[in-house]
Amino acid sequence: MHAPNVLMIGTGEYTTGFVHGEASRSDKSAGVVALTVFDLKQQGRIGQIFMAGTQGTKFPAIRRHLEEKIGNRYQGLKVSFESFPEDTVERDSQAYRGALDRMESGDVVIIFTPDDSHFPLAMEAVARGCHTLVAKPIVKTLADHLELAAKADAQEVLVAMEVHKRWDPIYLDARDRIRDLGEFSYFNAYMSQPKSQLESFSAWAGKSSDISYYLNAHHIDFNLWAVDGRARPRSVTACASTGAARRKGIDAEDTISLLTQWENLRDGSLATAIYTSSWIAPRSDVHSQQRFHFMGQLGEVQVDQAHRGYQLATDTSGLSSPNPLFMKYTPDRAGRFAGQSGYGYQSIADFIAAATSIRNRQSVPGDWKSRLAAVHETIPVTAILEAGRRSLDADNRPVTIEWDSSGRPCGLSIR
Repeated sequence: MHAPNVLMIGTGEYTTGFVHGEASRSDKSAGVVALTVFDLKQQGRIGQIFMAGTQGTKFPAIRRHLEEKIGNRYQGLKVSFESFPEDTVERDSQAYRGALDRMESGDVVIIFTPDDSHFPLAMEAVARGCHTLVAKPIVKTLADHLELAAKADAQEVLVAMEVHKRWDPIYLDARDRIRDLGEFSYFNAYMSQPKSQLESFSAWAGKSSDISYYLNAHHIDFNLWAVDGRARPRSVTACASTGAARRKGIDAEDTISLLTQWENLRDGSLATAIYTSSWIAPRSDVHSQQRFHFMGQLGEVQVDQAHRGYQLATDTSGLSSPNPLFMKYTPDRAGRFAGQSGYGYQSIADFIAAATSIRNRQSVPGDWKSRLAAVHETIPVTAILEAGRRSLDADNRPVTIEWDSSGRPCGLSIR
């Protein structure tokens, strides 16, 4: 088997754990993407590793950070990669193109950059014949999503959204149980991050994206995945809270809620979903509050993802509720990285495994549509997110999601 090369575009918190010149103060100070890729390289499952950003002068500090947080912590785990632009370059927003020039058809590109850059970056990667995994939201508009899906078909490559909740064992079990709860009736989800994230995301918060795109995408995708084609969204009305972000000098909503009307396709009955996300939560025992309540016409399920009866208290950090099911950063007794079972790790590793299978002609992209959050399957997610943004911008007016004869969202209209 020929292992693909991997290019990571974006050098921020989720990729490296390095933010504003220092280790992130979140629960991801060692990052997620790069750590996973380094481990897969050690296993022989990928070839060369590339990383592209916009500031070459940051890379020496990034390398020192990765050596401290990963190389020095895990026995035998190497953190080497080739970077673009070169370390002496102050700024080059097109450096990723030099990295793409090093890629071959069938290689893998992983994009974790500000939301408004996802579409052009993904389109270029796909045009090069690369299988492409994009942070949520995969794109910001329905039109862009449909264009990216068409490009993926034309190039015969796999494109997916990175929504690791699909690999969370509790979310996965809940999804399987939801099949037996009858027609969809009600869904209520909440997800938050602390005010400190506003500082981490100050370069784009309220400018190129909002908290709904960044966090609501997770539970909208889960809701869509759970109903599995048995229901579809019809309209979205959005409301927002403001004040805290603006006091920090950031012109963004604090909290956004999307009231979404769904329709069950088998009997025409209606369902209601409310997706709420916020980035003004106080510091607490968890970095991110994450919970949902699903009600079907025959039963209900509730999940508090942030609290699973596991608590840790130290003199330096106080009380916390760790979640090793997402990413196990604690080394094993031999000092090795032991986080391969984490759902943050698995969502990336499984995409690379799928890309490798396609590269080696053992499968085709269509074989993975129902197993990963593939670009074709997640079109309604983008429709809801864009409808929410449009509703906010239109003084909370409802936005209708239009569907074509093939059962795919094709447009949005404001009432």
